[in-house]
Amino acid sequence: HVQLVESGGGSVQAGGSLRLSCVVQDNLYRRIPMGWFRQAPGKDREGVAAIDHFGGTSYADSVSGRFTISRDNDKNTVYPQMNSLKPEDTAVYYCAADPLDRKYCTVGRESDFSSWGQGTQVTVS
Repeated sequence: HVQLVESGGGSVQAGGSLRLSCVVQDNLYRRIPMGWFRQAPGKDREGVAAIDHFGGTSYADSVSGRFTISRDNDKNTVYPQMNSLKPEDTAVYYCAADPLDRKYCTVGRESDFSSWGQGTQVTVS
């Protein structure tokens, strides 16, 4: 298990942008596969984006072309840049990580991850 700290959520108007952050607290865990999920009220949690050990990325169809996930290895932080936000993007966003570093991960596949952040609210109106 590794501790993850998310930040960057907030309220934004439709068409706007937000950048979330997820810091991996333990520097022993670097370049580990990480993902972002979200859960809207009354809906199941869904995958949004993922980045693997090698920097390969994958996205849900609903955000492809609008969201970009990246990693700053020096800061041990993963960022989803969210552009052209829509009201349907409103949800609690969760960061997830694979501290076992099994190298690869796929967007939305929860079994790829065993550590989870506390979540950060994103509201688009």
